[in-house]
Amino acid sequence: MTDKADITIDARGLICPLPVLRARKGLVGLAPGTLVAVLADDAMARIDLPHFCAEAGHLHLSLVEEAGHQRHLIRRGPD
Repeated sequence: MTDKADITIDARGLICPLPVLRARKGLVGLAPGTLVAVLADDAMARIDLPHFCAEAGHLHLSLVEEAGHQRHLIRRGPD
């Protein structure tokens, strides 16, 4: 599996619930299967983004801690 995202959504500096809202807005209109990286530095994003993906039908593939932020890799689910 590759971790090369097709698009990146930068939600750094935003607090709950804005990283999830930014991810939701960014995923709308994308083709199913599109890989999206979401960058966030809010601690709640570790819980909120995987939960959002499960509820919305997307796959939360990974969470990697990078320099001062998290990188969530999401595969867009079917409509």
